[in-house]
Amino acid sequence: MTSLTARRSRVWSLVFRVSYRLIRLLDPLIRSWVANGAPGLDGIVELRTVGRRSGRPRRTLVTLLNVGERFYVGHPNGEAEWLANILAAGWVDVDPPGAGGPRYSVDRVSPGAERDAVIRATWTQQPFPANLLYRVARRHVAAAGEYIRLTPTRADGPLPAATPVL
Repeated sequence: MTSLTARRSRVWSLVFRVSYRLIRLLDPLIRSWVANGAPGLDGIVELRTVGRRSGRPRRTLVTLLNVGERFYVGHPNGEAEWLANILAAGWVDVDPPGAGGPRYSVDRVSPGAERDAVIRATWTQQPFPANLLYRVARRHVAAAGEYIRLTPTRADGPLPAATPVL
């Protein structure tokens, strides 16, 4: 099923919850850094979709993970409101947009080799110090993490998988 050793941890769950609350508080500052091209934040993008219950626009900053020629986003603790909104909508807009445009269809990544590769990508593609946190907590992330594959779309349907996006 998975080649990564998986084990949920209450401690890592708490560490990630606290870390992401801190990131939420720093959101305006992080957005400013990203907009001004601060070094080390190249993979940070804004995801836009609609709320699954309210239908109102929702947005969040995440690291866009690149494995092969595919793109992924996710959360190390699994369930997150923004993930639930994206999955319920079935689409997400990415800003800045890639070569195929901003709109992507979404699919949950099942346990297996693809998901393991995405989790390993977090160790090198997350900005410092998050990359270290993901690596040290890899057993928890392997057990609890939830990841979504992004497939570029356009008005006449999905783009071919080999189309470079960013």
